[in-house]
Amino acid sequence: MKIEILGTGCAKCQTLSLHVKEAVAKKGIFAQIEKVEDIMKIMAYGVTSTPALVVDGNVVSSGKLLSVDEIIALLG
Repeated sequence: MKIEILGTGCAKCQTLSLHVKEAVAKKGIFAQIEKVEDIMKIMAYGVTSTPALVVDGNVVSSGKLLSVDEIIALLG
């Protein structure tokens, strides 16, 4: 599983990154987690509001700081 956190480095983006790592640890799954700060790459996903979360190439959340439990639910 590949998880990308899209954001330019704001506090919400950094917090989302921490929440993703915690959610992956709680689920006990292996995931490649990548922080994407390049605005052109972010725009390529069609995201206009950050932070955004991408799982296996699909944008699952945009413009919202998700809780650990919300991320766990999105990971299935």
